[in-house]
Order: sequence, then C-alpha cells, then structure tokens
Amino acid sequence: MQSKVAVIGVIVESLEDTAQLNEILHEYAPYVIGRMGIPYHKRGISVLSVAVDAPQEVVDAMAGKIGAIPGISTTIAYSNAVFQD
Repeated sequence: MQSKVAVIGVIVESLEDTAQLNEILHEYAPYVIGRMGIPYHKRGISVLSVAVDAPQEVVDAMAGKIGAIPGISTTIAYSNAVFQD
C-alpha cells in the first residue's frame, strides 16, 4: 500500500465543535504521527496542525470529515515522497 506524509492544517473558530473534531482524530489515530494545537486567545480561535502518514484517500477523507464540521476549516499539504508499507 502506498502512503504519503501530510500535514492537515485546522482552524477552529467555534470551541463547541472540538468534541466532534476529537472524535474524528481518535477514529484516524493509527495514521496520526503527531498534532500541535495553539489557542489564539486574541482572536478567539485555535490553530492545529495534524501530521499524518496514510494513503492519500485516507488523508482526504479525514480532512473532509473535519472540514465538514461547522466552524472548522482545513487544508492539506502533502509530501512529494511516496512510501511503500
């Protein structure tokens, strides 16, 4: 199976939706390399980066589910390298 390393950038504008976000992150936990969250109190938002190692379809599905949550935006940056598992 081919796998790519990617970073999913997440902007959380509504803290009420973080429970749903955490459920999705837990669902995809086997693919998560690590995550970093930064609360930006001045603007009332949180900025997260989630590093993953997964097939592109899995990364797209994960980011799609996260981005479908109201008050949350996502974007993906992929590595150029493709890895074989």
